[in-house]
Amino acid sequence: MSGLPSQVGIVLVSHSAPVAESVAELARGLAAGGATAPVAAAGGIPGGGLGTSVDLIAEAARSVDGGAGIAVLVDLGSAVLTVKAMLAEGDELPEGARLIDAPFVEGAVAAVVTASVGGDLDAVEAAASEAYDYRKA
Repeated sequence: MSGLPSQVGIVLVSHSAPVAESVAELARGLAAGGATAPVAAAGGIPGGGLGTSVDLIAEAARSVDGGAGIAVLVDLGSAVLTVKAMLAEGDELPEGARLIDAPFVEGAVAAVVTASVGGDLDAVEAAASEAYDYRKA
């Protein structure tokens, strides 16, 4: 690791691997202008197919853990329940992992942009959550 402070890691959990990867790519692209915070997609189940996987989520979280915290954004339903259960278990996600209540796409973009400019986990959560207020009309 360089002498730079670590950034908040972002994990995007979707029932679909292509959706998680696409949202990660979009967020990285819109946060461009320099190095972006670490982002990992955890979509689908091992071997393909729709669903959520504790193993894929845990692996993604470990891959972005730099010690500054991890913001976990989820798409819907059982993804929320899976991450909540992992957090309650206490040993499946790195310390400092937090489920963020935010819209998946807009929240992911806001989280990555904020983490990329050095925002701490509270700032990342606030930015992602504020995406609920984005008006489109």
